[in-house]
Amino acid sequence: MGLLSARLLAQAGEEVLLLERQGSGRESSWAGGGIVSPLYPWRYSPAVTALAHWSQDFYPDLGRQLLDETGCDPEVHVTGLYWLDLDDECQALTWAEREGRLLRRVDIAEVRRQVPVLGDGFARAIHMPDVANVRNPRLVKALKAALTVMPGVELREHCALTGFVNRGGRICGVQTADGDLLAERVVLATGAWSGELLQQLGLMLPVEPVKGQMILYRCAESFLPSMVLAGGRYAIPRRDGHVLVGSTLEYAGFDKTPTEEALASLKASAETLLPALATAEVVGHWAGLRPGSPEGIPFVGELASHPGLWLNCGHFRNGLVLAPASCRLLADLMLGREPVVDPSPYVPSRRLAVG
Repeated sequence: MGLLSARLLAQAGEEVLLLERQGSGRESSWAGGGIVSPLYPWRYSPAVTALAHWSQDFYPDLGRQLLDETGCDPEVHVTGLYWLDLDDECQALTWAEREGRLLRRVDIAEVRRQVPVLGDGFARAIHMPDVANVRNPRLVKALKAALTVMPGVELREHCALTGFVNRGGRICGVQTADGDLLAERVVLATGAWSGELLQQLGLMLPVEPVKGQMILYRCAESFLPSMVLAGGRYAIPRRDGHVLVGSTLEYAGFDKTPTEEALASLKASAETLLPALATAEVVGHWAGLRPGSPEGIPFVGELASHPGLWLNCGHFRNGLVLAPASCRLLADLMLGREPVVDPSPYVPSRRLAVG
């Protein structure tokens, strides 16, 4: 959110100082799976759907732009996605017809022809052929590389925000260990830490850390041709053959420690979906913190109670897929342009409480 917001504002001619408490994009942006779709898009509100649809259509161009500018390919990889044995399959198909999205019921025999490594025991499937995944660590590398050569942009890593500069009721900067940094406007795009930071202003933002653990397998390039999802767990193929399996959903505060229990659970899910993974090498196991929020609806806009302070946070499980639209909406609002989507569902002040 921070990298892409900075890029869009700088492209409009704004001077931007981007602060990162560690390395850029190394939190949930780095840890997630990279599916360019909500896991179950029909289960979300129109507010999430509006951002997701705009972003999904934008991602191919974003990938090409970043590759041209930086030489780093985010790998926007269109593989399609099979959902298996859904309880709400009819709801999914009704949603797709209403929203004009290509989603159809397919015979399980067709799925097995397309995905020969699929495990036994699955009876039903629906398929969306145009769903992509992005190699999110490469996406954030490309965004960082693009920002470093843009005029009017400064990136300061390992510079943590410790507080806000409040003058006459207006937020006009932030406090850091290196001193106060002043600005006309401040954008808070701090993911799972956003609620904690706003407590300093007496505001109760319902954003909390939600831990997710993932594992990565090394496989042949042709092993898995499509994403598959069953029982809340998914497998995502990368272009080089790596297969990512996730994820857990844990309310454990800010603890990001990977656990053996989660590893065993993820392996069991992986081997149910794709039995051949039982003999594949696990090359990674990690955890990240999602910015959990009510209904997964992000907070985008200026805080009426604290002019000068803008939010772009609280995207829960859909930060990657919502980012282009969310950041474009933020830039539109900050620059006084016609917003790309109706901003009213994301207005922060309507959903905050004063502590």
